[in-house]
Amino acid sequence: MDNQPYNPLHGINLKTIVTELEGHFGFETLGKTIKIKCFTDNPSIQSSLKFLRKTPWAREKVEQLYLNNKNKIHT
Repeated sequence: MDNQPYNPLHGINLKTIVTELEGHFGFETLGKTIKIKCFTDNPSIQSSLKFLRKTPWAREKVEQLYLNNKNKIHT
């Protein structure tokens, strides 16, 4: 039984979110949109994942950006 039927991020892992956002926007735009060092100083998917897994407030911002742009990313 699915215990998160109304969670729009259910089944989508953080690596997918960061990879799709970076592919759509690029790190430069991500860094301007969400001002965190993992997007502005020597950015990479791996360093971003490491930071976001340890920093709940930043992860929430990234997840919200993904949700707000999900339709644009997948078109």
